[in-house]
Amino acid sequence: MLAVRLWSVRNARLLERVYAVFEPLFAGLAPLWRRIGLDRAERPIAAAERTIKGLLFDCRMCGRCVLSSTGMSCPMNCPKTLRNGPCGGVRENGHCEVKPDMPCVWVKAWEGSTRMAGGDKIGMVQPPVDHRLKDSSSWLRIVRERADPVQSLTP
Repeated sequence: MLAVRLWSVRNARLLERVYAVFEPLFAGLAPLWRRIGLDRAERPIAAAERTIKGLLFDCRMCGRCVLSSTGMSCPMNCPKTLRNGPCGGVRENGHCEVKPDMPCVWVKAWEGSTRMAGGDKIGMVQPPVDHRLKDSSSWLRIVRERADPVQSLTP
């Protein structure tokens, strides 16, 4: 899994472009998702998202994806689940202090962000993880936010 995760970071620019095409297409299907029912669509869409993002990013399905801000490196893979940068315990070789055989997620995030057109997003402060959103689809959350930004704040 680590090899694919590292591939995703190395190819962050390509994945950023793919997402730039996918996101408006998926969000453009909002009338379909609403007709089906967002709650009813949640399970199959979350399952598809878990499969695709799990393979590419070792996604933990936090419900509020920040891959576009973190160089296609999922911060939830950090053993400390730090959302806004490394812990300060990064080893000299760029590996994690908790799991010495694993490259630091945030070192990889920085590398990936330098490859992306939107690489400056890595400096944006991310809100803390809302654990109520765990295992929910961040793709459908985008549809919900576009439809009703106030309602989207609830899981």
